[in-house]
Amino acid sequence: MAIDPSRFHLINVADTCSVWNVLSSIRLYGASKESHCDFCITSFVHYECLIKPRKTSTTAEIELMRRLRKEQGNGAFKSYSCDIADLQNIRVLQSRKNLGKGELSSIAFAMKIGQAVITDDVKARKLAENSGHALAQTTPHLFAWLMFKGHLGDSDRQTVITQHQAMERPLEPHFNTAYEMALQCRLNA
Repeated sequence: MAIDPSRFHLINVADTCSVWNVLSSIRLYGASKESHCDFCITSFVHYECLIKPRKTSTTAEIELMRRLRKEQGNGAFKSYSCDIADLQNIRVLQSRKNLGKGELSSIAFAMKIGQAVITDDVKARKLAENSGHALAQTTPHLFAWLMFKGHLGDSDRQTVITQHQAMERPLEPHFNTAYEMALQCRLNA
């Protein structure tokens, strides 16, 4: 899916991976807050992020959980319930395609409230689009938009990537592609 770095919907329902990817870089998340981006989660995502038992947790996972708790304490990443009727409404249950409850509930809730879903899962993005929800975004799209709008500068690129990698997150190649797209979009504007 091609992204348009000049456009980004500010209100986002985030799935679990996107929560971790957005919070993985203090610089990226700080720029998104300064740009008035808002992220909420469903109770399923809250469970996956903070409550679901883990056999072991890495230092990075513990740090990301700490960051999420801190942000929730500051009123960000509010958690909302998503019921079965919401899921059935978009035929998600019939076409799960190996998606977890976090992705499914995020898509359903975003559709219910008419806001964007932010997911870095290709299957989840396709399901959102196939269900008629045009507002499916990614963390690299957020990065590209912040670059395009000047909320992140060229010198922030490596900072974001380094912080992201330090939290053991996998989006470096996508951030690099998003950066190139933002530069090209800026040249064309």
